[in-house]
Amino acid sequence: MAHIPHLVTDLGLILGAAGITTLIFKWLRQPLVLGYIIAGLLVGPHISLIPTVIEEESIKIWAEIGVIFLLFSLGLEFSFKKLVKVGGPSSVMAIIEVIVMLLLGYLTGKTLGWSTMDSVFLGGILSISSTTIIIRAFDELGVKSQRFAGLVFGILIVEDLVAILLLVLLSTLAVSQQFAGSEMLMAVLRLGFFLVVWFLAGIFLIPTFLRRASKLMNDEILLIVSLALCLLMVILAAQVGFSPALGAFIMGSILAETTKAEKIEHLISSVKDLFGAIFFVSVGMLINPAMILTYAGPIALITVMTIIGKFVSVPGGGLISGQGLKTSIQSGMSMSQIGEFSFIIATLGLTLNVTSEFLYPVAVAVSAITTFTTPYMIRLSEPLYRWADTVLPQRWKIALNEYSSGTQTVSTTSDWRLVLQSYLISLAVYSTIIIAIVILAAQYLNPFIKESLFKGNMGDIITTAITLIFMSPFLWALAVRLPKQEAEGRIWANKNYRSLIIVMKFARIGVAILFIGILLNQFFTVQVAALVGLAIVVLLFVFSRRVQEFYIRIENRFMSNLNDREIMEAARMHHTLTPWDAHLTNLDVSPDAAVAGKSLMELQIREKFGVNVAVIDRGERTIMPPASSERIFPGDKLHVFGSEEQVQAFREFIQTKLSPVTDGEAEKEDIRLQKLLVTPNSVLLHRTIRDSGVRERTKGLIVGIEKKGERILNPDSSLMFEEGDIVWIVGSPWRIRGLELAKQEVT
Repeated sequence: MAHIPHLVTDLGLILGAAGITTLIFKWLRQPLVLGYIIAGLLVGPHISLIPTVIEEESIKIWAEIGVIFLLFSLGLEFSFKKLVKVGGPSSVMAIIEVIVMLLLGYLTGKTLGWSTMDSVFLGGILSISSTTIIIRAFDELGVKSQRFAGLVFGILIVEDLVAILLLVLLSTLAVSQQFAGSEMLMAVLRLGFFLVVWFLAGIFLIPTFLRRASKLMNDEILLIVSLALCLLMVILAAQVGFSPALGAFIMGSILAETTKAEKIEHLISSVKDLFGAIFFVSVGMLINPAMILTYAGPIALITVMTIIGKFVSVPGGGLISGQGLKTSIQSGMSMSQIGEFSFIIATLGLTLNVTSEFLYPVAVAVSAITTFTTPYMIRLSEPLYRWADTVLPQRWKIALNEYSSGTQTVSTTSDWRLVLQSYLISLAVYSTIIIAIVILAAQYLNPFIKESLFKGNMGDIITTAITLIFMSPFLWALAVRLPKQEAEGRIWANKNYRSLIIVMKFARIGVAILFIGILLNQFFTVQVAALVGLAIVVLLFVFSRRVQEFYIRIENRFMSNLNDREIMEAARMHHTLTPWDAHLTNLDVSPDAAVAGKSLMELQIREKFGVNVAVIDRGERTIMPPASSERIFPGDKLHVFGSEEQVQAFREFIQTKLSPVTDGEAEKEDIRLQKLLVTPNSVLLHRTIRDSGVRERTKGLIVGIEKKGERILNPDSSLMFEEGDIVWIVGSPWRIRGLELAKQEVT
């Protein structure tokens, strides 16, 4: 009989135990993660009822791979754009929750007499809720469409990023073994620097590569390429001193911005499930049941503190951000558990040998208990709100409602704020890029040139020239480009502020000169660097137009890649009446748009531009079709129907661009361009548009009619329907289908 390696037998044992326990947990309608942990407990070294895994070190390697693919898949679901779209309330609630739970975990650990490092890691473990458990509970209870669920998803997105930051900070703390503020600050700045560099470089390169290679890629090749990109980023993250899990998360976030994101997520799911199962089984293998019995008291205390802490911190953040009492309570009751990232943080402590052995099983036990309680907590949230509503004094409820309403008002942004914000963002982004280029030149380019091509000063000169070519577009953008030209122009019109604008411009130029000096100082003396730097600044201004064109090409490529998914989704929504060249387009109303605050009647949009505003999306509300007295507000999404020329003219009028489809819109009305045939038994036959009831029945807008070969765009309301007419309506498909059913009932 052929010899079977222990790794194969161990893997078979793990997957066999995992398969049986997850089937049981599926039948019991319990989270599969708990089934995996129980399977690990059964095949671990502490229980001998069934065969035990022999080579635990090999299983730990598989588990590390599981963490990598688990975070890679989380990155695919994360997307930095989602973080931007999360908004203030979710960010405030997440940050308050994390701070409170970090302090509460630390104080609980010190109260129990634990070491400082155990207490710090306990705070990190308790601060992150479980995305998997919450999503599963929402699905089972059917509450995903409720308002608080969207808020919770936003909190989870922010928590994902905070968890990555915690992994870096805890690793730094574990290595230094002391709370050094300077080391922590440097770790955060270093993380921020590499995040920006990786994100900018990844968005610039990877979507372009995937787009150009798409014709050559089938599912197999795309899977291999995706895994290769993931592991390459893992290697890169490890090389610069970060955890491999961080690299996997970043690559997933970059791929989440591409048009292949959903496909990659589908292809990677089986790989993630396999290695993720091994990771969670390995979590169970590290649990010592005897230790859980020994620490039953601390487990019970920490469980209670977790539920109470999250119940207090999340609703507290919700009330501070103006979300109302009911939404805040429902959000807090939904997040009273710990999960995947908590296991990873606990594993980090064991791997670095800085936490006690008991902390890991304690964390797993708390996670298991809070996982079981989560569905019941969500069910109890509404009864708890009703009870709180009855016991709270009336003046408190009035004050909360007034505060909540006040936070929802539309705020205007001053020109100064726009300009300063754009300057700071530009300074941060361009400085990061320039510093990265200088570091790459000094660390890699210069040694290569000196060793392989040119020796001595000639090598330094060639390195400097090549580096400056790559730096030049970003130096120009940092020193000259005006990101908010209109706002700055309005400030310049006020003579009192011109001196400040001039100072800011010279400051930008000074920063650009400083970066040139830093580069030259790497290879030349200070005097030579100063003279050459001055000459380079002059050359940049002389060749400003060419450098500008170079930069614009780079920026256009980056923005095209960044918005690739939205452009594709907009194309899917871009329904066209080919004979008329008319289509339905979505436009956003910016805060400073000329149309804001005016009614459709005042704007006379149809008369001036020839387009129809068919639908207005306003937050969670869909107005279809809008009355002539309806006013347009900042943040509204207008569904506009017209020809390309008409829509373009209207787009320029409101000064906005095509809007990407956001996740929140999945819960709104599905707006499409539908056609309807007028048959002999149709309820529309021999009625005018005004008398047909189409507007009232479907909340839709008739934008075109084909009548006896003649095409009429935006027909008059007095036009009468005749047999054989083809009517084009902008509206919800199910409402228009209802009109067809009404026709069939008359038949």
